[in-house]
Amino acid sequence: MAAKSSPPTSAQFLPDAKPVAPVSVLAETGKLNRGAKPGMTKTAVLEALRLMMLGRAFDTKCLSLQRQGKLGTFAPIFGQEATLVGTAMALDPAHDWVVPQYRELPAIIRQGQPMERIALYRQGHPDGGIIAEGVNVMATQVSLAAQIPHAVGLAWGLKMQNRPGVVAVYFGDGASSEGDFHESCNLAGVVEAPVIFVLQNNGWAISTPRDIQSGATDLAARAPGYGFPGVSVDGNDLFAVHKVTAEAVTRARAGLGPTLIEAHCFRMGPHTTADDPTRYVDPADLERWAKRDPIDRVQKYLAAEGNWDKATEETWEQDIAAEVEAAFEAASAHPRAGPEAIYEHVYAEPTPTIIRQRDAHLGGQ
Repeated sequence: MAAKSSPPTSAQFLPDAKPVAPVSVLAETGKLNRGAKPGMTKTAVLEALRLMMLGRAFDTKCLSLQRQGKLGTFAPIFGQEATLVGTAMALDPAHDWVVPQYRELPAIIRQGQPMERIALYRQGHPDGGIIAEGVNVMATQVSLAAQIPHAVGLAWGLKMQNRPGVVAVYFGDGASSEGDFHESCNLAGVVEAPVIFVLQNNGWAISTPRDIQSGATDLAARAPGYGFPGVSVDGNDLFAVHKVTAEAVTRARAGLGPTLIEAHCFRMGPHTTADDPTRYVDPADLERWAKRDPIDRVQKYLAAEGNWDKATEETWEQDIAAEVEAAFEAASAHPRAGPEAIYEHVYAEPTPTIIRQRDAHLGGQ
């Protein structure tokens, strides 16, 4: 009888992955960590703060309109502003691209998409889905992870054409469990596409908590398996997010391929206005994360530098609220879409089938 083989020893296996401390620059108190530097000019910090506040004001307006029945289902960004703006501020809108999911308003605005167009989209008008000429943004994507393959294809195309652009694609921890994510990362690693995967780990995939989505201790640790680096960052720290994104952009421009950024944040509101987070989110978690508010953190930093005070805050809030209000008023004044709109913008040139369907439909009006 053959001798039984010995069970494999632990030395024959790779060591268990250890959680990685997220990169941090700015403490919750608004003070820089020991030896840390903001990495952004005063002008850039103020621009970033305004975008963050704008995103929150837009949330407030949309939530109000949705409750009045004047807006469709809406996904707020409350609590994730530093992740969105920190990454966007490291991009060059003239050459780089943003590929959004459905929470990326500040990043889209910084790329140049008019807020009126975004408000129009939120009101359900088909013209709201049209990206303004010269704005390097792809259309909002609601289907989880479906935008990630498109982003890799776009980045690969830029590389093949020797164009300077870098692509930042945004998605959540839930989307990172989809096959599209893994297949996209695999291809991006093979072709060394200049793409930055921005994984917004906000703790929830609708009502599914992070800890039962994946057994991985750190989602950023997946990246080396695809052949490129991953980095874990405090997603409520504007400076830290900007730092790691700027480094990823530099890598991509140098032809060194993708980076996966896992930004740790927390969804402070509902997944969408069709969701009731009070049924599953622990109030203690909300209270703990509220103390890490990304906007409050930057305001404290600026105040300590003598560049922020209550009067300035009130003025900014009034100006931003007026800007959001004006965008929605302009969107509301936009001509209503007729039945023919359903056949427009399907293809660059209408196909014979589309023309036949349109004529049969409209001919019976």
